[in-house]
Amino acid sequence: MTVADDVALNVAPDEAASLRRIVWSSVIGTAVEWYDFLIYGTATALVFNKVFFAAGNPTLATIAAFGTYAVGFLARPLGAAIFGHYGDRVGRKAMLAITIMVMGIGTFLIGLLPTYQQIGIAAPLLLIGLRFLQGIGLGGEWGGAVLMVVENCPTHRRGLLGSMVQVGNPIGNLAAIGMFALVASLPESDFMTYGWRIPFLVSILLVGVGLYIRLNMEETAAFRQVQAKKDVAKMPLVEIFRHHRRPFFTAVGLKISEIAYASIGGVFVMSYATANLGLSRTVVLNGAFAASLVALLAIPLFGWLSDILGRKTMFYASCAFSALFAFPLFWLLDTRDPTVVICTIVVAITFGQMVMFGIGAPWYSELFSARLRYSGASLGFQVGAAISGGLTPLIAASLMAWSGGATWPVSLLLIACAAITATATNFAPEMANKELT
Repeated sequence: MTVADDVALNVAPDEAASLRRIVWSSVIGTAVEWYDFLIYGTATALVFNKVFFAAGNPTLATIAAFGTYAVGFLARPLGAAIFGHYGDRVGRKAMLAITIMVMGIGTFLIGLLPTYQQIGIAAPLLLIGLRFLQGIGLGGEWGGAVLMVVENCPTHRRGLLGSMVQVGNPIGNLAAIGMFALVASLPESDFMTYGWRIPFLVSILLVGVGLYIRLNMEETAAFRQVQAKKDVAKMPLVEIFRHHRRPFFTAVGLKISEIAYASIGGVFVMSYATANLGLSRTVVLNGAFAASLVALLAIPLFGWLSDILGRKTMFYASCAFSALFAFPLFWLLDTRDPTVVICTIVVAITFGQMVMFGIGAPWYSELFSARLRYSGASLGFQVGAAISGGLTPLIAASLMAWSGGATWPVSLLLIACAAITATATNFAPEMANKELT
């Protein structure tokens, strides 16, 4: 953001400087949170089925590993409910500081866990407990980070600047993939013994940086106004389910297709390409790495377009792509050509996930008034993520086992998810260039 950007935002230079700090503070803090959460997904696809579950049937071990991956998503609504409640009552800033510590502690401890061969069934049970803690942290973090920006930026740039918070996801993913790419170059025995632990252990340093940044942020003007009017909700979730059910369920539906593509393209494909197609870890990691690089530019581009074309138009376009690409996704992967596989992952994540992921940040927030916004946006986002994101890799692995290795049931699953989100888009109000309530 430069002087020219200040003019485009229609704000004074000092206000633009404050807005820059808010945006980049949210991006950096969110990147740390996503790094912690996403390294688990990479480890699930490459490591956990071998070190935390009994040797024997590799298909069952993979399904079990994806089951622990799902736990993090299932915990996210609980985190959204807890931190959303206090975020609407106490403020956004305090919750952001707490959530990054919760996430960081859970991630660091995963790096210290003994394996199944060392302590038996206690290993996966501890893994599940720490994954649950990760989910609690991320479930509470997302809404606060988004609201810090959405509640402070100009109306006509809310799509662009609100989507910028989501850039923390590809940054965190790049860091996670980069760390795993480094340790994956170790000999197989070293990687399986200690190499995979390094990305989890170094996260404690990133948490320190993120915590420092968040402690220096200011509370949003919108929440301060709610406090000044003595209009703070006593029980935000009760009010939402009594009087605001439609925007809540709309937010849930808007999340379904996007997170399904994220889980299939970013997690399940890693397992499918390495275990079923015999491709190397390097190929799929390069694909995820390239997709995250593209997302750094694609997310703000899609957010900017949503300010011009509208949120609904962009969502409809992404839903159409998601349905049409569901079968070609696996046809292209099955070529086993490394270049084709990498390009396929990039296209799937960019247009199947990142369009809705970027635009969803401001749109979920726009569905609710300031006094209920943290709880409503967070819980809608996280319930949708839990239903689709947490269960999709598990369901996909189970469907492939049921179909004897065929991928057509997974493609049908992606089409069904796209249809659900398209329906939610139809019911959602267009909020581009409209004032927040």
